[in-house]
Amino acid sequence: MPNPVYSHELRHDRATLERSLRAASPTPFWLDNPDRPAARPALHGEIDADLLIIGGGFCGLWTALIAKERHPEWMIVLLEQQRIAWAASGRNGGFCESSLTHGEENGRLHFPTELDTIHRLADENFIELERTIERYSIDAEWHNSGIMVVATEPHQVDGLMPDPDAEPLDMSAPHGHGASAVYRAGVFKRKGYSYVHPAKLAWGLAAAAEKLGVHIFEHSPVTELIDAPTTATAHTPEGQVRAERVALATNVFPSPLKRLRLATVPIYDYALVTEPLSEDQFEAIGWTENNGITDSGREFHYYRKTSDHRILFGGWDAVYHRGRKVKPSQDQREETFLLLADHFFTTFPQLRDIEFTHAWGGAIDMSTQLMAFHGATRKGNIAYSAGYTGLGVAATRFGAQVMLDLLEGRDTERTRLRMSRRLPIPIPPEPIAYPLIRIVRKAVAKSDRTGKDGPLLKLMALFKVGFDS
Repeated sequence: MPNPVYSHELRHDRATLERSLRAASPTPFWLDNPDRPAARPALHGEIDADLLIIGGGFCGLWTALIAKERHPEWMIVLLEQQRIAWAASGRNGGFCESSLTHGEENGRLHFPTELDTIHRLADENFIELERTIERYSIDAEWHNSGIMVVATEPHQVDGLMPDPDAEPLDMSAPHGHGASAVYRAGVFKRKGYSYVHPAKLAWGLAAAAEKLGVHIFEHSPVTELIDAPTTATAHTPEGQVRAERVALATNVFPSPLKRLRLATVPIYDYALVTEPLSEDQFEAIGWTENNGITDSGREFHYYRKTSDHRILFGGWDAVYHRGRKVKPSQDQREETFLLLADHFFTTFPQLRDIEFTHAWGGAIDMSTQLMAFHGATRKGNIAYSAGYTGLGVAATRFGAQVMLDLLEGRDTERTRLRMSRRLPIPIPPEPIAYPLIRIVRKAVAKSDRTGKDGPLLKLMALFKVGFDS
């Protein structure tokens, strides 16, 4: 069997890779910004609210903004344990996809009879997301420029073709979407793929919500959530909020609801950003358009341009750290940064002399269905949305709508979906989780090398646990 293009074995000299990373800042590129808003104060004292939102990432911010648009009279409070956009919402790649299912094949695996409805709702959600950015004049660096999906292994080529929304590319001729000797085939997709500066989007959503009257408190972690007959009370170190309704947008962080603790697991994703590149350097790699690029393995890279002409290059080495904890110390991983640099130079050897200015990582909340789930408690006064598995930039807006529908007691197309009425298959607790995830990851890596699923992945597919996205 020929060696795969990408592996865990470094192909470039380690000293060369270390040199390319020597000046890389650990701060996520998007947050390394002088225009970052000043910190908001923490909650002090007691507040009564119509709606309390726990979590200040995309999901919580969309919930706050849409709730205030629906109910201008409501007293709405949002509590964030650190800073707006400090976690996954401010350190992701800024890929904004319309999909709610993490790919067509994954959608068919879990919700085959609802897929047409899900696609329509996804398209509507995507349109409304862009309209919201325009309506509130949010400087999110939004642009619709499509994505090129490439095959880097022979067995991946046929898998690119069945998509009716994909335009086959002649990889032997210039097309401007990117060129590399490792690309065996490629298609271009325009519908449903946009790009944002994720931190600016979060900051803009927060500012828009505050202008409508939402109260946002940072550095206010919820230490306890008590659900009483008529209200729920959230305690913070220096205050509390009593609310008729609560929306949980905690995602990768442990949920106040114990029933959700095994529904997700924190998987760490890592990324690099290059120094600014010249037009000549982009022409050398055939990348003169503004699209993003991804390869088509289950372990995949994602890369895109930034507004100041850098390349963000991330993904592939998704890591589960033993213990199921989310720790700041795990945001840096030299082994993965070296691997990403090695893969970058394998893809674009013409850029082997460049340096990376930023190298960071962080946790995303993975569920066994590789897409979000939503729901509410029996009384209907506490709703939740989580498990986005790296697809949250646009899908969180949909999750916010589901939570608000549930909290309002509305029967809608969104609340009737199975993803809004059931939890995914749980991921076992430690000490089982770590060895199990390692075994599964090895099986996925082997499948990427051979193009065939082994017995373990076939067995998991029978239980509706897939890995295609």
